[in-house]
Amino acid sequence: MTTAVAPVAADAAGRESAPGRRRPRPRLAPHRRREALFFYLFISPWAIGFLVFLLGPMIFSFYLSFTDWDSFTAPVWVGLDNYITLLTDDPIFLKVMGNTAFYSLISVPLGMVVSLFIANLLNKKVRFRKLFRTLVYLPHLIPIVAVALIFQMVFAPEAGPLNQALALIGIEGPNWLMDARWVKPALILMSLWQAGGGTILLLAGMNGIPKELYEAAEIDGASGFRQFWSVTFPQLTPVIFFNLIMGIIGSFQVFAQVFILTGGGPDNASQMAVPMLFDEAFRFYHMGYGSAIAWILFVVIMIFTAIAFATSGRWVFYESEVRS
Repeated sequence: MTTAVAPVAADAAGRESAPGRRRPRPRLAPHRRREALFFYLFISPWAIGFLVFLLGPMIFSFYLSFTDWDSFTAPVWVGLDNYITLLTDDPIFLKVMGNTAFYSLISVPLGMVVSLFIANLLNKKVRFRKLFRTLVYLPHLIPIVAVALIFQMVFAPEAGPLNQALALIGIEGPNWLMDARWVKPALILMSLWQAGGGTILLLAGMNGIPKELYEAAEIDGASGFRQFWSVTFPQLTPVIFFNLIMGIIGSFQVFAQVFILTGGGPDNASQMAVPMLFDEAFRFYHMGYGSAIAWILFVVIMIFTAIAFATSGRWVFYESEVRS
């Protein structure tokens, strides 16, 4: 009778090991271990901050959205009652989400068009170009509270410069911040004041476009508008896409303008999601209800962001990608 002998394999070091046995993981060299140690050391402040100040509060907020909590007594579990009330039995919340969606759908595209227009102008070789670029970006650096106070004077019904300018051409300006029909357009106009942030990013993208593309377009007889539409715009679509995503997120989270200028009035015509969340959670002490608003807003922002990403393949062009 022949006895079966298990085959023996030799590893890289010449040592024999039985089949099926896992090889020991190679030990890291001292300098590799030192690099890994420094990596975890330097990333630890961010990781701790993320866990303590972001992920932890998010999980706690998600739990609170299923409770009734006044911040002083123990939370009482109510299940989906907060969400059901918000979506079916709270007309103010539905109006607020409509206001927020209207503000976002108008202010974001309008701001992107204004930023692109200004960036294209400032990309021309004109005198004092650097000064103009600085002046365009300066409003982006002003704190939003100061901007709100400035526009409170701009939108004044009688002494405001906007209505005075309209009066020069025979138009009687409205009471911007106290008229339910005009308060949202006023907030949208105010959002254009800080279009300089997107303008600077677009200018940086324009400076990175190869000059050879414009030279080839000129040889083919393309006009200035044709060069912009066929060369500049496709090359800028990644930057435009970034501005779109950041604009969606920022517009749905608008707070200071409403809180300072209108307080949500008149008749909740300018009330937005985040100011309502603040009122419910920190003024009326309905922390669970406010948490439910926060998570509904989070889902809405994620839906709009997902739509933007899903459609980006049709219009966003990257130099490294090859399309059939």
